[in-house]
Amino acid sequence: MTDSISTTLRGRVVTGEEVIEDGVLALAGDRISWVGPAQLWTGDAVPQSDSTILPGLVDVHCHGGAGASFPDSAAADLMTAVRHHRSRGTTTMLASLVSAPSERLIGQTSLLADLYESGDIAGVHVEGPFLSVARCGAQDPGSLRSGDTGLLADIIGAGRGAVRSMTLAPEVDGFAAVAQILRENDIVPSIGHTDADALTTRRGIEMLGGGPITATHLFNGMPTWHHRAPGPVSECLAAAARGGMVLELIGDGVHLADETVRAVFDLVGGTQIALVSDAMAAAGMVDGRYRLGPLDVTVQHSVARLSRGADPETAPIAGGTATVLDLVRRAVQDAGVPLVEAVRAGSSTPATTIGLGSDIGCLQPGMRADVLVVDGTFEPVQVIRGGIAIEEDS
Repeated sequence: MTDSISTTLRGRVVTGEEVIEDGVLALAGDRISWVGPAQLWTGDAVPQSDSTILPGLVDVHCHGGAGASFPDSAAADLMTAVRHHRSRGTTTMLASLVSAPSERLIGQTSLLADLYESGDIAGVHVEGPFLSVARCGAQDPGSLRSGDTGLLADIIGAGRGAVRSMTLAPEVDGFAAVAQILRENDIVPSIGHTDADALTTRRGIEMLGGGPITATHLFNGMPTWHHRAPGPVSECLAAAARGGMVLELIGDGVHLADETVRAVFDLVGGTQIALVSDAMAAAGMVDGRYRLGPLDVTVQHSVARLSRGADPETAPIAGGTATVLDLVRRAVQDAGVPLVEAVRAGSSTPATTIGLGSDIGCLQPGMRADVLVVDGTFEPVQVIRGGIAIEEDS
């Protein structure tokens, strides 16, 4: 990591509304000072470039990477995962936990709160434990429970302000009481790992009232959308179409087909979609055995699945191994999503969802100087966070 820089970049600039084919982006300290077409730039000459300049990406659902796991690793290893994703252009992230015994959830939240207070993560996402056993996926069924306001209060207290979002199922006992505490603490509720029918889902969304709501990895960890049993998928899509929900999509070609990703973008647009990695420790690593909370995971051909007594080809998927940049690339190149929409879903939408949209997620003057420069294959060329150039091993 180097000192804060004042510099100008030139290339194809992706703003929140358009692609400037030949644009200039100027940085001053930790802020963006100017962005626009190169022919309007009045400062020092900047060489032309075939690079594409994006806002720093934002991941609101990530369990780890580079061999480190937010639900499992010791304090000394947690930054390993942050650095991996940061080097791939994710300049802002939530660290996600999974369902686990109470002591583990409270302890890991406390460790991650240190990274929140240092500014290395934007907060903590708690995925569980108030989830459906029937749709637990790679969550430990033995750790799931009904809504427990006492446990939730302990987790929030351990987070010291770090807890930003929580996944819960609307059909669990105690949902209303948990939802009220989440709202009182400005924690974004996320509907997920649910076996609820459409009516229960709708009532849960209505119960959450105003404020941001997300759907945890839409389609995954919930019943298939059937025309006579639409389940939570239809209600979440409808809520997003009304502007009342943001839909997480793990568009890595494993969790979702490219056609599904394109269809959701066509239905609700990038302003209501957050591309999330759901990455676990194996992201950036070779195939092998890993952990995700209390469970063993086997990774083959970069696909993570639970190890326990099941066919490795059909066992439940256990998180991802990609980064948000990989998802943006795939959305554009394989799903045919317009570049501006894909970038919006990887930056400004998730930033806005967790209350940071006025500072990050978009290339415009006054915003924090979080910038990702990529080549023609969407590989990182340069990552800048808060005006500081990031090295891969920083």
